[in-house]
Amino acid sequence: MSSGQFFDGFAEAFDTFYDGKRSPTMQWVDQRFRRDMFVRFTLTFDSLGNLEGKRVLDVGCGSGPYMAEALKRGAAQVVGIDPAPSMLELARRRVAAIGMPEKVRLLEGYFPQTCPPEPAEIAIVMGVMDYVDDAAAFLRGLQSVVNQKAVLSFPSVHWFRTPFRQFRYRLRRCPVRFYTPDAIEALVREIGVRDYTLTKIQGAGMDYVLCLNLQ
Repeated sequence: MSSGQFFDGFAEAFDTFYDGKRSPTMQWVDQRFRRDMFVRFTLTFDSLGNLEGKRVLDVGCGSGPYMAEALKRGAAQVVGIDPAPSMLELARRRVAAIGMPEKVRLLEGYFPQTCPPEPAEIAIVMGVMDYVDDAAAFLRGLQSVVNQKAVLSFPSVHWFRTPFRQFRYRLRRCPVRFYTPDAIEALVREIGVRDYTLTKIQGAGMDYVLCLNLQ
């Protein structure tokens, strides 16, 4: 099963993570065991700074929470790419609900095979590198279409959470990958980027957030 097929079937449930629609018990579980999803949201926009008038590319846009936030922060245009049609439909509804559908273009597919029609200043790549086979080729693809900053999340390696997640995803026939800080920095060196920051979200097994300066 591809990551797109997995998330296509998981779209409605996944969308509730960001909107507080889940039961109090599941919200506690999310804040305890999926806290990195919320922290990386804040880290992303802190890293990107002023988005006024910017063109933003959201790779793996899912149900659109980052797209909506970018628009609220003044982005002129947002292109969202996702392989899951159900996720794109949720994203379409989300941006329509804030009254900015004309500023959004949604593309179904996998980056970098599916690319925005014109370059962007900013890229957001959250929860995607877990499923990318060739991370270096993916990052080079970003370099070719983004000319200011890109913020990406990478799943960390943990003695318990990693094998447990690998087992769960193996049952769904959806491969998943994990990274050490050395591996992430080796990728950055491989693509020739010198200006970057790598932040580990506090807590065992939580994500790394990588901000690349591509200017």
